[in-house]
Amino acid sequence: MDKKDIVEVLERIGTMMEIKGENPFKVRAYFSGARTLQTMEEDLGTVIEEERLGDVPGIGKALTEKIETLFATGELKFYDDLIASVPSGLLDLLEVPGLGGKKIKALHEQLEIDSIESLTEACNEGKVAELKGFGEKTQEKILSGIKNREAYSARHLWWKARKVADRILPGLEGLPQVERVEAAGSLRRGMETVGDLDFLVASSEPAPIMEWFTSMEGIAEVTAHGDTKSSVRLEDGMQADLRVVPGEQFFFALHHFTGSKDHNVRMRQKALSLGLSLSEWGLRPEEEKDSSRKAGPVQANCEEDIFKALGLQYVPPALREGMGEVEAAERNELPELLEYSDLKGCFHNHTTASDGRNTLEEMAAEADARGWEYLGIADHSKSSFQANGLDEERLARQVEAIRELNDSGKFRCRVFAGSEVDVLSGGKLDFEDSVLESLDYVVASVHNGLTQDEETMTARIITALEHPRVTMFGHLSARLLLRREPSRMNVAKIIDAAIANGKILELNANPMRLDLDWRHWRRAAEKGLLCCINPDAHAVEQFDYQLAGVHAARKGWLTAENVLNTRTLEEIHAYLRTTG
Repeated sequence: MDKKDIVEVLERIGTMMEIKGENPFKVRAYFSGARTLQTMEEDLGTVIEEERLGDVPGIGKALTEKIETLFATGELKFYDDLIASVPSGLLDLLEVPGLGGKKIKALHEQLEIDSIESLTEACNEGKVAELKGFGEKTQEKILSGIKNREAYSARHLWWKARKVADRILPGLEGLPQVERVEAAGSLRRGMETVGDLDFLVASSEPAPIMEWFTSMEGIAEVTAHGDTKSSVRLEDGMQADLRVVPGEQFFFALHHFTGSKDHNVRMRQKALSLGLSLSEWGLRPEEEKDSSRKAGPVQANCEEDIFKALGLQYVPPALREGMGEVEAAERNELPELLEYSDLKGCFHNHTTASDGRNTLEEMAAEADARGWEYLGIADHSKSSFQANGLDEERLARQVEAIRELNDSGKFRCRVFAGSEVDVLSGGKLDFEDSVLESLDYVVASVHNGLTQDEETMTARIITALEHPRVTMFGHLSARLLLRREPSRMNVAKIIDAAIANGKILELNANPMRLDLDWRHWRRAAEKGLLCCINPDAHAVEQFDYQLAGVHAARKGWLTAENVLNTRTLEEIHAYLRTTG
């Protein structure tokens, strides 16, 4: 188990001990130990190997033994026993925003709340608001959190859904009866969250395909088993649906089941205007629409043939949201969308200096191995104490280390020295100008005070955008998909302010963020806003997140020209010189 995971275990131990009403000094020891471990600059493995963990202030003998056990084995009996001793319903309450160990203990002791259901009932009856330390606002926040939790449970991150689909698709492709297979639905359109997985197969022999699908590894339950359609619930909670259609209907069905509903409505309207009927069964003259379900007079050997038959430019799946794409296709005005291969680097990444899991050199080596021309390092600033943010002295040392690494010529990839600087209350930045001037670029971000009202948050962000040393704004809304709602703000005003001040807005490619939301990007780019797609990588493997960012950018109608990090190293040097 690595340091980050151990910190999470220690924090969870402290929380569970709070719920149980354990000695406050013992509880505090676990939270303190977690913070100490999180902010420790030395490699944990080295400290343990040299038997120096017990010498670290704030980590006593008992904690040392537990950390060493977790590091070596990934397991801890004390932790497992503690989980078993706390009612599972109380642990579920930890998923509600704003509820920690102390509040859960109070709810359990004073109102006998032991589940999400009993908490909901107590809130609806106004009982929670009457408790000391809660009040009406807290009660409203709890109810809102419960409602969001229920909505979230039916959705899954695109990144997770893609990985699940990638496990199933090879099995289907390997069946001799399968002529073609594709994933459809919101996964294919690149939506940030996905409900069910939809698979479509072309075949004249559906029976063995259905048999394989309903008996494949990882199924928790077969919910439907038909001749040409089956559904299963997977062990990880996702539902997967499979349809088998004749080969001649495949691309009509693929278009239909890719969606979205709004896109399909607009496409059917377009077909009707030409005297045609479009459905998953085919494209035929309207008077024949009620005839046998066979492919009509239009043959489709690819999806492009369907659009061509309707006099339309091909609409990529990413754009099929019923948001003007069909009208643009009529005018042949759809953009040439960004491709993953267009990216040449990124700027928002973290190292072990703050809360990353890889060193500066390891991050640079991975970027170099991927053929990137440049890499920006932007570790957290000092106010992000929970992320081991760098103070002025540590930042200066990191900048010097980056300069030395570049001068060494070890990697072709150029490393830029930046910082993810916290935007404090009122829009003030976490570092003084004299510190910011030593950096190649600055990513301004909000990490606290996320529940401010719309007017206050908007003003706070615009003030930061007006700072001459800010290059770009990171994860603007601060949302965490399926976990935390976006902060309230006037995005339109912020976009205008960014353009007026020559600033960039980030499209944070972390699959839990994908922020700024793709729905804002088309109009923003048309106004002239420049985007930068960043993985917010805290480990080398998280550079892969750029793929999720590209999918989101494509949904926002972005082209390579709209994205900063499609530019060459020479162009980036020139840009940073003129904007810094």
